[in-house]
Amino acid sequence: MAAHPLVASDGVVVAELVRDSVVESLHHGVVAVVDSTGTLLLERGDSTAVVYPRSTLKPLQALAVLATGVELTDLELALTTASHCGSVEHRRAVDTFLVRHGLTPSHLQCPIDWPLGATERAHMAGDEGEPNRLAMNCSGKHAGFLAACQHRGWDLETYLHPSHPLQRSILETITNYAQEAPAFSSTDGCGSPLHALSVRGIASALATVAKAEQPAEKQLLSAVRSHAWALDGHGRDNTVTIDTLGGIAKIGAEGLVVIATPEGVSVAVKILDGSMRATTPVALAALAEVGAISPSNRDQLSQRFALEVKGGEHTIGALRTSL
Repeated sequence: MAAHPLVASDGVVVAELVRDSVVESLHHGVVAVVDSTGTLLLERGDSTAVVYPRSTLKPLQALAVLATGVELTDLELALTTASHCGSVEHRRAVDTFLVRHGLTPSHLQCPIDWPLGATERAHMAGDEGEPNRLAMNCSGKHAGFLAACQHRGWDLETYLHPSHPLQRSILETITNYAQEAPAFSSTDGCGSPLHALSVRGIASALATVAKAEQPAEKQLLSAVRSHAWALDGHGRDNTVTIDTLGGIAKIGAEGLVVIATPEGVSVAVKILDGSMRATTPVALAALAEVGAISPSNRDQLSQRFALEVKGGEHTIGALRTSL
């Protein structure tokens, strides 16, 4: 089928919530597993469906930042790729990132926000009393954008405008890696331009990145692996997945995740109703189905991310994948 905006009929059941052996809820989704040659290894639903990739695009945005010639440390590059939880460690790291490039938090144009995690939010509320831009989960990406603009002498005030040189370069990078022109564009929650791709295109793009045949790709993967905590947060899904499998793992808002192995096999998952709870378990099951990850790694991670169904104090069910 030709690429088209997502509709309900594109999805199939990819996960079930079971209570006492009875299915209580169903998650419909679209899944695509692609290798670095672009070969489709597994598809559930219609992976030509076009979606807003949200933060799954951050590795491609980070590569466009590197292409400006700006010199980033490994931690700075990981932060540029991050959807971080806004911990004090993240906030301090992004602040240091900005200062090293002659910038301040006042240059950030991402929204003022609280951290993602409840614990991090409570700590910030107690310590600082109010939200700020550093805590916003995309502040590292925005710091990377600004550092690139500072390096090239590009305007800092308009760095999020679609016609800005950096944003034009990002669009070109996305198109080249996905091997498809974005079907339409919008604005992401953090304020940056957002370009729609097919689910298969998202998987294909990240498979190429993870294969890491180009120096910039190698640099990105090394940075992410060395500072996986910065990409998400200690003990959080993407960080644990990267620490276990290598490669890269990136959530995206509204029910998206992409996981790519060091061998260049990538899975993209879109849960149609925008729920996040089934994304990573479904992605891991899909990678295991094609032999891209070992059963032991699948079981280890799936057990860690398992959602238990409680009946009082007893576990009487769980979320299970159904590929």
